[in-house]
Amino acid sequence: MSVDLSFFRSETSQRIREEGREEGVSESIIRILRRRGIAVSAAAESKIVSCHDRAQLGEWLDRAIGAQTVDDVFSD
Repeated sequence: MSVDLSFFRSETSQRIREEGREEGVSESIIRILRRRGIAVSAAAESKIVSCHDRAQLGEWLDRAIGAQTVDDVFSD
């Protein structure tokens, strides 16, 4: 008996995995900020969660580690 694994190689499957990665990074940024005692407003949380640019999310994640305020995460 063979199993059809084509779905796991499909474009839809790849998109779902990518969305999961983005969601994980977004949640990590917010969690790091909150664990560090930095208030995350609803607007800031929405901005983070709605971002789908992996490079941008990576930059924000790096900045969250040393940020003093949530604005530090978004500053260039």
